[in-house]
Amino acid sequence: MRFLYLGLPLGATVLLRAGHVPVACVIGHPDAPGMPRLRRRLPRETLLLGRPSLSDPAVRDALLGTRYDALLSWFWPKRIPVELLEAAPRGAFGVHPSLLPRWRGPDPYFHAIAAGDPITGVSLHRLEAEYDTGAVIARVSVPIRDDDTAWTLARRLDRPSLGLLVTCADVLDAGLSLPGEPQDPALVTEAPPPDEDDLALRFADDDADALCRRVRAAAPEPGASALLEETLVTVQRARPWRGAFPSALRAGEAFVAPEGVVVRAKEGGVLLERVRVEDDDEVLEGSAIADLLSP
Repeated sequence: MRFLYLGLPLGATVLLRAGHVPVACVIGHPDAPGMPRLRRRLPRETLLLGRPSLSDPAVRDALLGTRYDALLSWFWPKRIPVELLEAAPRGAFGVHPSLLPRWRGPDPYFHAIAAGDPITGVSLHRLEAEYDTGAVIARVSVPIRDDDTAWTLARRLDRPSLGLLVTCADVLDAGLSLPGEPQDPALVTEAPPPDEDDLALRFADDDADALCRRVRAAAPEPGASALLEETLVTVQRARPWRGAFPSALRAGEAFVAPEGVVVRAKEGGVLLERVRVEDDDEVLEGSAIADLLSP
C-alpha cells in the first residue's frame, strides 16, 4: 500500500518499524524528538518535507504526484486540505487523544482532567474537512489517574494511539476496509485551548478537588493562575487539604498549616506545593510559599 504520512517523527518511525514505508512523509515539527532517526530510516526515494505549507500549490502538487492510496496522520498540527484527503482512494485516517465525540479539539488532555473524567482514551477515525468529526473506527480506553497532569496523560496515551495507527496500516495493507461509526452529535464536547478564564483558580467558587484538577490539567504549562493575597502566582502543584481552618478564615484566604500554605476553597482547602511568582518567575516550594503572605 502506498500511503502519505503527516505528523510527528515518532509516528512515522513506528510505522517504518512495523514494515509500513510511506511514499511521502510530511513532518509538522521537524525539531521534535526522533527526527534524526527518521531521516536515517527513510528510504532515499521517500519524499520528506519538514513543516511545509499544505496550502502551497507546489507542495500539494508534489504530494499528489506520489499517487498515495491512503493518508495516515498522527498529531499533524494544522488543517489538511480537502484536496489531499480526497486524493486517497483507500481513505484518510488519524488518531485523536480522546474518546470521540467527547473532547473534540486541540487540548483534550486539559478538558478531560479538569472535568473530572475517570476515563479517557484514543480514537482512530476518518479524517474530514472539519477537525475530529469523521466516523470512529476504533477506541482504546485509558483511566485517568488521580495524579495525572496534562503532560503525563499525553505521554500515557502515546502508546495506545500508536498501536491504533499501526493497526490501521496493517488492515489497509491487507486490502481490507475500515468501516466506521458516525459520531453522535448529542455527545459532542469541545476541547479548545484553555483561555485565561479556564486557567484561573477561583477558590470561593469551586471545591478543593475541582481546583486541584484544574492545576493538574494546566501542568506543566501554561499553569493555573491564582491571586495569593496581593501576589499573582502560577500554581504548578497542589493537592486537596482536609484539616480544620481558623474560624475567621474565608474562602479565598490563605493560612500556614503544619503541611504548608493552604487556601480555603468553597469546600475544603488547597495545599500549595509549588508556585511560580509571575513578577519575577521565582519558583517557591513547600514552606517557602509562606513568604508571600502578610506577617
